[in-house]
Amino acid sequence: MQHSSISRKDFLKNSALGLAGLAFAPKAFQTQPNGAPWGSAANRYTLKNVRLETGFEQEGEDVIATTTGLFSIEIEDGKIKKISPNQPNANAIDAKGMLMLPSFRDMHIHMDKTFYGGPWQATRRRIGGVKGMIALEQKILPEMLKNSTYKAEKMIELLQSKGTAFARSHVNIEPTSKLDSLKHLQKALENKKNVFGAELVAFPQHGVFYTDTVPYLKEAATMDIDFIGGVDPYTVDGAIEKTMDFTVQLALDHNKGIDIHLHETGESGLKTVEYLIDKVNKNPVLKGRTYLSHCFVLGKLDTAKQEEMAEKLSAAQIGINSTIPFGGLIMPIPTLMKHGVKVMTGNDSIMDHWNTFGTGSVLQKANLVAQLYGYTTEFGLSRILKLATTGPLPLDDKGVQQWPKVGDAADLVLIDASCSAEAVSRISPVRSLIYQGNIVF
Repeated sequence: MQHSSISRKDFLKNSALGLAGLAFAPKAFQTQPNGAPWGSAANRYTLKNVRLETGFEQEGEDVIATTTGLFSIEIEDGKIKKISPNQPNANAIDAKGMLMLPSFRDMHIHMDKTFYGGPWQATRRRIGGVKGMIALEQKILPEMLKNSTYKAEKMIELLQSKGTAFARSHVNIEPTSKLDSLKHLQKALENKKNVFGAELVAFPQHGVFYTDTVPYLKEAATMDIDFIGGVDPYTVDGAIEKTMDFTVQLALDHNKGIDIHLHETGESGLKTVEYLIDKVNKNPVLKGRTYLSHCFVLGKLDTAKQEEMAEKLSAAQIGINSTIPFGGLIMPIPTLMKHGVKVMTGNDSIMDHWNTFGTGSVLQKANLVAQLYGYTTEFGLSRILKLATTGPLPLDDKGVQQWPKVGDAADLVLIDASCSAEAVSRISPVRSLIYQGNIVF
């Protein structure tokens, strides 16, 4: 695909502009192809030569290929209005045969504290475990906060370039940054509200009680956040029940979800999982709104215990947000999915004092799962795409087209691949991203 450089004047003159190859060009997209401002009542355009998956090709019981066709897609007011047979000669935006997929969602990331957007910095040698990292944060956060809004915006642009239109971001709430990390990130999200969506987790990175974070969490819970977070209650706060009771009650009092970082791999990790399951079962309003991020202890259990815990997590409708670790710790992702546990993924860190290996791509995370757990067939690869989309797939397990449908939100990517399986296997390049009908990349 050739990179295209086009002036705003030329863009307005030629509504048949191909999306493929466009780089970030916000000035070029101040208006729609018809010349009207984005977000106006006339926010309507058509894409032609859009590749959609239409079914599976089978040999006996085996899926050996994915069938596709070219279509025209009409988008209006942020939704898919019409799906028609392709009209190659129409005066429309030319998708040039790119595969259209649901846009991606990064469901575990920290956009409020990052080095991304600034000079390269490798991580430093860790001293003192989690509490040593807390001490480091207390030292460096004041400086990081000075330009955290700008860096959050740069991170959003990286995610967009990888096909992600939505993220769940944890945001530090603690006595060092107080509510400033939250306010700075909210400003970045406000600046990007027409091109990116997000939900926020009030995250007591320095513990709930280890540092005096309670008053700040209580205030954050009254602000525009979606989840109450937490981190290793035994390791950091020294008490599972006290910390978890506070977290659950705060979520209940303010009608929020829960998303807890749990890195502990020993007895305390398992007790925390079991305690949270019990609390959710006693408060069913939290079912489907409670998540454990990382939850490394599941990777340390024997097979029988993994099956048992997967069943209990599924019954309580508690999801797992995994960054897909590998090496000495392999999470039981297939077991969790087999029992119906909602598994999602994210980059966690892009480049910060915790980690520097984040690429911004959740499609890469789906690829990693496919490699680690042996999803190598056309069918298996196509199913694992759901980790990047958090669920929506073009075809159901029988090969029946289920996305897109008229009325669906126009949140989609155009990707240089012949089908979902290839996109996952090859981590195919994203050529364009559309969010709520707005062409943002």
